[in-house]
Amino acid sequence: MVEWLSSTTVDELITKSRLKSLKTELEALEAADLVETIEAVGAAKGLIVLRLLPPAKAAEVFTELTHSLRDELLEALTSEKLTELLQSMAPDDRTRIFEEMPGEAVQRLVNLLEPADRRTALALLGFPEGSVGRLMTPNYIMVRPDFTVRQALDHVRSRYVLAETANDLYVVDESGVLIDDILLGAVVAAPPGQRVRDVMDYRFVALQANQDQEEAVALFRRHYRSALPVVDSGGKLIGIVTLDDILAVSEREATEDFQKVGGLEALNEPYLATGFWTLIRKRGGWLLVLFLSEMLTASAMGRFEDEIAKAVVLALFVPLIISSGGNSGSQAASLIIRALAIGEVRTRDWWMVMRRELLSGLVLGIALGLVGFSRIALWSQFSNVYGPHWVLVATTIFVSLIGVVMWGTLSGSMLPLALKRIGLDPAVSSAPFVATLVDVTGIFIYFEVAMLVLKGTLL
Repeated sequence: MVEWLSSTTVDELITKSRLKSLKTELEALEAADLVETIEAVGAAKGLIVLRLLPPAKAAEVFTELTHSLRDELLEALTSEKLTELLQSMAPDDRTRIFEEMPGEAVQRLVNLLEPADRRTALALLGFPEGSVGRLMTPNYIMVRPDFTVRQALDHVRSRYVLAETANDLYVVDESGVLIDDILLGAVVAAPPGQRVRDVMDYRFVALQANQDQEEAVALFRRHYRSALPVVDSGGKLIGIVTLDDILAVSEREATEDFQKVGGLEALNEPYLATGFWTLIRKRGGWLLVLFLSEMLTASAMGRFEDEIAKAVVLALFVPLIISSGGNSGSQAASLIIRALAIGEVRTRDWWMVMRRELLSGLVLGIALGLVGFSRIALWSQFSNVYGPHWVLVATTIFVSLIGVVMWGTLSGSMLPLALKRIGLDPAVSSAPFVATLVDVTGIFIYFEVAMLVLKGTLL
């Protein structure tokens, strides 16, 4: 079975005007394979491929293409084909595409829609960006509690083609207020003459239209649902959100968090679709902030210039100390940021997190300190590089590593929780930022310990 058409095959069929054969080949492919085919041949030939597909499949394929390729195709499509494509899209997919376009372009495309679809598109775009309302679709199956099972199943058959999913049926009262959702399987298993109200258990989970999309992801994860209803402030059913849209949101949020943890602004487009100067701007801002922050390390070193002059051996271990603190802080930050993102940790758990990370920092610091102490002791048996007071130098390293690693784990774990508590994105306390913070403070910890341990000998 052919999984996708190579660009060579498509070129050959188009060049020889064998469009009927190409159409036959295309119809045998799944939407995901057609996406690969179009991305392989580029916009010009991809346009021909789209035109050969049935409207519904063309719309499904179009929504999965990369942002840049979609823009090229939108420019090339005739108004007639564009209208057909937009009309065939699911409302939530159409909204997702509109979100990624300039306002003028959106207005032009919305005006191509038929009045009913235009009203739906404008209603969905009217919800705040990042809200559940932007994800929902009005294509669902709604039944009344006084329907018999036979009537409900007849209604499902009449609405099945238009509905986003038929797995869940939504029960509403005379005012359109949601009173329950029931599985289609439960209705099928019930006697034909039984009423829908007798199948209901009056237990359901609903999303609010203005609710944040991240909260919707958490609800889907908690309740293991393929779709959830969306209600307005009065409890009226206005749409549903399906799992495929939630998975897209979850992937996007995870990507943004990963990029922020890496020390750059989140990209709003795929890497290859992001403009060169946009990429420079999103990376350069944080690099500049981190560079200026790292200059504080030099200032901290200058604060202890006299101590370094008296005991040059201390300078040998500066990279070791600050890297150990920065690495431990980065580890803690990464763990807590991810735990917050998936709901494993909440801000009210800060005391438990603090105790856990302080203890972890203590154990890890002792382990690293013992390695550092052993290394100095071993080298001192064969050389005089650390001088006659090598035991005190080794003790300084041992104690400093414990202090710096404990401070790193504490800072890395508490900063994301503090940001979350005041309503900011925890991912901005990225690993590089935490590492820079711990680098600077680690210098002070190291030299303060050195002045206490080495006082009266090297200092």
